[in-house]
Amino acid sequence: MSPELVIEKCMRCGACSGACPVNAIFLEEHSPKVSDECTECGLCVKVCPVGAFRPGGA
Repeated sequence: MSPELVIEKCMRCGACSGACPVNAIFLEEHSPKVSDECTECGLCVKVCPVGAFRPGGA
């Protein structure tokens, strides 16, 4: 399951999209969106400075 974004925590820095090895995260209207290309590697969860991404299903 793709990582879950807690939008209230997101500061829209783009760290998640920069870390994604398959470019599955993109900023849409300044909010990250995760595409179906996500491989669930967890890098977005690890690099988010404010913990806005959680592992999928959490």
